[in-house]
Amino acid sequence: MKRWFVLSMIIASLTVMSVFAATPGQLLIWADSTRAPILTQLGNEFQAVYGIPVKVVEMNFGDIRTKFVTAAAAGEGPDIIVGANDWVGELAADGLLSPITFLSSDQLKQFAPSALQAFSYGGKLYGLPYGIDVLALFYNKDYVTNPPTTPDQLFTMAQQMTSGGFYGLAYPVYGDPYFSAPFIQGFGGYVFGTNPDGSLNPNDIGLANAGAVKGLDYIVSLFKAGIIPQGEDYNTAVNLFTSGKAAMMINGEWAVPQVQQAGINFGVAPIPGGKPFVGVQGFMINSKSPNQIQAIEFLSDYVNTNDTMYKIWQADPRIPARYDVSARAEKVAPWLKGFVEALSNTTPMPNIPQMASVWNAWTNAINLAIDGKESSQAALTTAVQQIKQAISQ
Repeated sequence: MKRWFVLSMIIASLTVMSVFAATPGQLLIWADSTRAPILTQLGNEFQAVYGIPVKVVEMNFGDIRTKFVTAAAAGEGPDIIVGANDWVGELAADGLLSPITFLSSDQLKQFAPSALQAFSYGGKLYGLPYGIDVLALFYNKDYVTNPPTTPDQLFTMAQQMTSGGFYGLAYPVYGDPYFSAPFIQGFGGYVFGTNPDGSLNPNDIGLANAGAVKGLDYIVSLFKAGIIPQGEDYNTAVNLFTSGKAAMMINGEWAVPQVQQAGINFGVAPIPGGKPFVGVQGFMINSKSPNQIQAIEFLSDYVNTNDTMYKIWQADPRIPARYDVSARAEKVAPWLKGFVEALSNTTPMPNIPQMASVWNAWTNAINLAIDGKESSQAALTTAVQQIKQAISQ
């Protein structure tokens, strides 16, 4: 009995090692439930052509990053992870990622610049982008023929349409800096400035400058005018639009399935005067991987093709990071065009570790200003002071 127990423990240990540690000659990829099925299919196709086995392990999205940090630091973990650009700062700074150097200058031109910038750190590219998240303006074509192109037009149009339980704009901005960012950054505010080499400077925080204050003032004015009901959260905003009780909505491409299911005759356009964050998903290579050549071969020769990127888009319909894939996808999803146009005025989600110190203080500032408890200037000034203090600790 004892011998059987010891043997079972050894087998279990070997199983865990096969899941969490790369094996020479076999690619190991960690991905979440959205991407794991398509990557398993692509891995089988890759093995059939190239003869290199590919094993895909499904994990919770948030666990990939935390478990990778521990495993890679110990010289283990997968060869490739699929994750977000804002992981790059921590992982690259700790030496856990291999730079992506296999893309030629012509290949780099195939990608939206914001996608490449998002995965860059210290002047080097650390991820192969495939999909982009960005906020844009949804509009119900039954109420809006020509979407607004300036903040003033948006305000006026939304105000004129708001009446009797019908709203001109559904906008889940309350308490959510991600949704407030388009106008704060669009009017001239910013989270972190940049150094001469283009890297982010955590000592230069622009969330209380004149532009940021003007942007938050604009958001507050939407509430004061009754265009947005006090306390409107994400679900309320989506429900208003999908039930036909709002003419426009600010949201991301992930909301498209709900809008389609509701049967709304919708279009998508850039946020008037807005400069939203872009979040980018992509492939990153473990610097400790024993299969560097195979990982590069998988990403450069197989993943970075129009057909493979299109298959990934079909399984995970974010905005394709490659222009040619976007053009192909727009033929079956014309709403993509508005999101692609929105990418022309965006800023990547900051990918340096100091960003973790920003969210709480920024959230509090938004709430205080919207609730009328402090002016935008006072709320944002306090937030910047709190962020600087948190970063310095």
